[in-house]
Amino acid sequence: MFIETEPFSIGENVFKAIGSDWMLITAGNLKSYNTMTASWGGLGVLWNMNVSFIFVRPSRHTHGFIEKNDFYTLSFFGGLYRKQLQICGEKSGRDTDKALETGLTPAETGKGNVFFRQASLVIECRKVYFQDIDPGSFLDPGIGQNYPENNYHRMYAGEITSVLKNSEPYKK
Repeated sequence: MFIETEPFSIGENVFKAIGSDWMLITAGNLKSYNTMTASWGGLGVLWNMNVSFIFVRPSRHTHGFIEKNDFYTLSFFGGLYRKQLQICGEKSGRDTDKALETGLTPAETGKGNVFFRQASLVIECRKVYFQDIDPGSFLDPGIGQNYPENNYHRMYAGEITSVLKNSEPYKK
């Protein structure tokens, strides 16, 4: 059961939640969606809005879903479901039904956006900005090593429109 709460009550260490535990970025509706694992991103305040920042390469199947939809969700699992998140990062939704393969259960928010019932925390965001990463703007030349194939991310900023906490997270 998910309970809606305020962004200020998230209380998670976002460095751990995103960088170590990973998250799923999902866009679309139950009839047509895709999800991908991410370990880059952030939460903060921009333009007087609580926002998330996500980074998606145009080559990823999820990119097209984010481009077509006004919203995306971030599902956090608190370190659980590592194997499932690894599958969602390694396999493409073009070729694999990730929910079927991982056993993760898709559900819809009140706005019709997809998240996963096993998540301990879900953040729903409305896209407000995007910017393509420009390698000419790297001030640290070492950053370019993250792009051996010159497949640069698109950064999205999304206004956080709802935060859902799972009062009964599924166990593995």
